[in-house]
Amino acid sequence: MGWRDLLQQDEVITVPWTGGRTVRRGPRTFQVQGDLPPEHGFHEFTVSGGRRATWKGPSPLAADQWFDERAPSIRGYLLGDRLAPDDVAVVPDLARLIDQTELVHLVEPGLDRYARIAASRADDGSLIYVRQEFPLGPEDQVRAAFLDRKPSVDHVPGVPPALDLLFRLESWQRDEVARRRAELERLRLQRDEEERQAQIREQFRRQDRRQLARRSFEDAARAALAVTGAELLDQRAAFRRGEHVVQFRFRGRRFECVADDDLRIVDSGICLVDHQTGEKGDTRFTLESLPGVISEAMDQGVLVVFRHVGADDD
Repeated sequence: MGWRDLLQQDEVITVPWTGGRTVRRGPRTFQVQGDLPPEHGFHEFTVSGGRRATWKGPSPLAADQWFDERAPSIRGYLLGDRLAPDDVAVVPDLARLIDQTELVHLVEPGLDRYARIAASRADDGSLIYVRQEFPLGPEDQVRAAFLDRKPSVDHVPGVPPALDLLFRLESWQRDEVARRRAELERLRLQRDEEERQAQIREQFRRQDRRQLARRSFEDAARAALAVTGAELLDQRAAFRRGEHVVQFRFRGRRFECVADDDLRIVDSGICLVDHQTGEKGDTRFTLESLPGVISEAMDQGVLVVFRHVGADDD
């Protein structure tokens, strides 16, 4: 058998795919040809010596099976899909709270708030969820403090810096949602005037879709998301009258937001605060424009998801 024969041999590899047309296994990098997986997860690819890969299908392996026990683990606490590692040093600066966390891919659905986890680095450098770890003790008290809207967890003994950081971050996010709802009420009063000043073409497009929303919010939400290539997965009435919880798939990931009857965003489920000015941006967007904002944040590596939505079994 010569070297040409070796180059033509195919093999199947399993990797944690988190988007894009490049997959890496060990020191080798492959370019994916053809279809991409529909969602992030562990997938099998057929690869050749020519550095090309073809998606074969989902892998039955779980993260703790795929990662070797010798692989270094990063332990810490989880908020949505952001990890605060054990060695973090809390800096009480809004602009740096998010910077002290790192994106974790393939998070297991259904984890409790402030779950303690272990993650490992994939060959491409991305951080992959491996398993849930045993709690250290103060987690229940910190969860209770959040639900009771306590200003801090100074009264809870033995709180690790990583857990303190996530309590601060989520408390801030909840306060921002409350402020955005108040801002939305103010914007409602300005809506008619703003729409009259919009361009005629845009005005007609928005008006038609919002008239559809009054007949069928689901149909209108599906049409609005389709503008940017997002796919509606589910929608249901929210706790507040006139608001809807919307789940959608975009660029291989699932997201959840809250929108009102006019398709205007109440809670985007992601961080949309200008850390330079402190200005909150959720209510500036609609179901048509939100996926575009998510796409830009993905490309810049600054996406922070507060509403984690796991994959189902379909």
